[in-house]
Amino acid sequence: MYLFVILTFPITLSIIAPFFDTPSLKKSGGLIYYSPLFLSEKRKRGMIKIHGGTLFDYVFVIDQKMNGKQRTNFIIQQYLEGLLNLIEENENNKSENIKIRGTSYIINERTAQRIGFKIAKTDNIQKLILLYNCFNVLITYSIAKGKLSFPNLKETKTFETNLKELDKRKDFIKSLNDKLKSTIANNV
Repeated sequence: MYLFVILTFPITLSIIAPFFDTPSLKKSGGLIYYSPLFLSEKRKRGMIKIHGGTLFDYVFVIDQKMNGKQRTNFIIQQYLEGLLNLIEENENNKSENIKIRGTSYIINERTAQRIGFKIAKTDNIQKLILLYNCFNVLITYSIAKGKLSFPNLKETKTFETNLKELDKRKDFIKSLNDKLKSTIANNV
């Protein structure tokens, strides 16, 4: 019985936590939403850490009527929309060398490079956080695919860029975002 409690407590906590943490961190300014499925932590020491939406966001933002492909397109479109909003919000900071860093198992290396990111070493703390949140990630990924799906966490990569590089690719990001918006609108 104790073993069951010891195992289920962290799993339950990782699944329930986003429903409390996300709204409170947003309210306190610890999280900044740039689109409904793209957020960042507050800038610290010249770095902005970006994240895809939380389980909280996936539950309340993604239309359950969409199929897996439509959901994937919508999620990527929201990431691009968020990047554009991040770029615009920081336009006055172009002269600063602000790094942008995120870890993802959804975005592939080729796409990341096309929008200005390079692969960086994933630190052990990120890996540990991902491992702790594996059930949360499983649920989020399954919502994204529209069915029970297991993410390949071995494909997790950390991507990094800076604000100047993103600004150079702003037109490309905008065109890709517009194309996905159009695809989503035509499929709904």
